[in-house]
Amino acid sequence: MEDIINTIKEGGVAVLPTDTLYGLHASVFNESAVSKIYDLKQRTSSKPLIILISSWEDLDKLNIQISDNVKAKLNKWWPGSLSVILPCNDSKLEYLHRGTNSLAIRWPDYPLLNNILKETGPLVSTTVNIEGEAAAESTEEAEKLFKDKVDKYLDDGPRSGTHSTLIRVDGDNIEVLREGAVKI
Repeated sequence: MEDIINTIKEGGVAVLPTDTLYGLHASVFNESAVSKIYDLKQRTSSKPLIILISSWEDLDKLNIQISDNVKAKLNKWWPGSLSVILPCNDSKLEYLHRGTNSLAIRWPDYPLLNNILKETGPLVSTTVNIEGEAAAESTEEAEKLFKDKVDKYLDDGPRSGTHSTLIRVDGDNIEVLREGAVKI
């Protein structure tokens, strides 16, 4: 674990298990590591990555403010498989929000990953695949795909979970964009 944490803190990319699937992860505060994930996945550059957090304080680190009303609603589902699109107008974080002025945030319900997040801070996350192809369900599949282009792999058994539910928060209103593991 310490090796994974240090690799991420030093700007590396790691394949880690989440509460849904395996993901490619890097520090949200390392622009070159974020860029590396886009290159690995051959991901469309205008599509932001999901950001994983482990506390409400992580939102402050991303200059995201939410009302107490929204926070109370999210407390029903977080931690859990719910991704929430929240406004983020910070121009310094444009490499994360890709001009959308919003970020998709998820607080996973997975102790192993949350312990890593507590040490590394927020991480970008995306499924382990080339954009448009099936997601890797094991570290073996991930290693076949990316080999030594990824700095570290953490194996915690097969993953074939349902994608997270995706919602957008606009003021105090919630709009469901994609049904997934969490029913709203």
